[in-house]
Amino acid sequence: MQITFMGAARTVTGSFHLIETETARFAIDCGMFQGSKAIKEYNYRNFEVNPASIDFIILTHAHIDHCGLIPKLVKYGFKGNIYCSQPTKDLLSFMLLDSAHIQETEVERKNRKAKRSGKDLLEPIYTSEHAQAAANLAVVLDYDHPVFLAPGVRVCLRDAGHILGSAIVEVWLEENGHQTKVVFSGDLGQMNQPIIKDPTFIDDADYIVMESTYGNRFHRQGEGRAKELSKVIQETMAKGGNLIIPSFALERTQDLLYDLYHLYESGELDPTIDIFIDSPLAVAATEVFFKNTQFYDEESKAILDRGDHPLRLPNLKFSRTQEDSMALNQRAGHAIIISASGMCDAGRIKHHLKHNLWRPESTVLFVGYQADGSLGRRILDGEKRVRIHGEEVQVRADVRSIEAFSAHADQGVLMDWLKGFKTPPQKVILVHGEFEAQQALAERIENELHYPVLIPEWLDSIQLVPEPAAQRSATVFQQAFVPEMASLSQQQQSLLAEELYLSIRQKLNALYRSSEEKHGYAELIQKLQQLEKLL
Repeated sequence: MQITFMGAARTVTGSFHLIETETARFAIDCGMFQGSKAIKEYNYRNFEVNPASIDFIILTHAHIDHCGLIPKLVKYGFKGNIYCSQPTKDLLSFMLLDSAHIQETEVERKNRKAKRSGKDLLEPIYTSEHAQAAANLAVVLDYDHPVFLAPGVRVCLRDAGHILGSAIVEVWLEENGHQTKVVFSGDLGQMNQPIIKDPTFIDDADYIVMESTYGNRFHRQGEGRAKELSKVIQETMAKGGNLIIPSFALERTQDLLYDLYHLYESGELDPTIDIFIDSPLAVAATEVFFKNTQFYDEESKAILDRGDHPLRLPNLKFSRTQEDSMALNQRAGHAIIISASGMCDAGRIKHHLKHNLWRPESTVLFVGYQADGSLGRRILDGEKRVRIHGEEVQVRADVRSIEAFSAHADQGVLMDWLKGFKTPPQKVILVHGEFEAQQALAERIENELHYPVLIPEWLDSIQLVPEPAAQRSATVFQQAFVPEMASLSQQQQSLLAEELYLSIRQKLNALYRSSEEKHGYAELIQKLQQLEKLL
């Protein structure tokens, strides 16, 4: 059994993890690379695995950096099922078709220039036909219901609390009489996000493959983000400009609508301000939210119960057609324009930036992650001139950001989620993060939890080797507690360590003979913590 990391290795985007056993070859996600030109070149490379040889895909959620290259797999021979949650299936066709449309449009524009200069013509990574064929392969798995997808491969989806329908994937692999459990975090969400539920905590795993997007950062508390948004709106309207918000169509746009709803309800939002959602994809995604209210958290369900909806406002307008979008470029001010893409690399947002970045009375507000090298990152980092559609644009608008909108767990939440495991993993594998963030998170994991950490490079493979839980617990115990006994003699340390190790081993052996008694491990941890204080 082995895992090969074919994407999101020491970078944030392009999630693609290949698992191979004696009975199956399958993937967790197959996402598009986003960011700098060098990173996006990976989208055009040949796959390092034959797509036709992949039996199935388990999709954690519908963000393009997790699903955006599945149509390319289909283009080159993949025909298996794509297992995912119901909201993810509902979103998938919109997301993939939008991605294909962007590629087709961009390639068409570049080819017009190529023809004039006599250069070779380009072709899109995939077409709308491939995107629709991929979406048609989606098969729904319910949360919290383990199923066998192949001989010796059992899978269970848990709510990851990142976006609607996002999933943590538990995978049990059986080979040669041994079982190994691997948990893929997918993208984990922050606690107490609007609309969606909190991330699920998992009890045990042999290997944990975990995202690390914000592994070196802490988000500001989310309670004040609506007030921050209100302040930016008021300042921009006072200047007489437009507020341009590059936003991911999925989840971030709905988060903004949620906060705007509460500002409107509290009287803090001027009802004469026109709010535009200029993204057909965002409109479609919002309709999926309307359809899947059973996945909402309790606070949002309470709003529904009183006859309101947290995503509806009377001054909200949907810009569905290209003509609607172009008309917004004539707006001199008093408008909030929420448009995709969230990193400003494609789509309608580039037109709004082109017409507003040079205007000092306007504001560009970032509410999501900006990958290194993306247009959004360059603007956020303070570049004074940027090139949009071949034209150089001076940056004179105010540039602001609100980090509290992030749907990704910060370092604190990532650590809390790891601490929720009741048994030590054999290894924690960090993916989906820039290397600096991964190093910071790895250091904290090793220092506080004493779990071995691996940060794989692109195309690295690791063998999944079963290891008894008792042996792992003893190793973690020795790393955590032996340094606390430095004041004792060597002989005393050895005797005490041996006695405690035997006690732990006996207890763990008893616990793992019956899965119903796993709660006893918490009692053991408590006793060890008491012992640590005595030592």
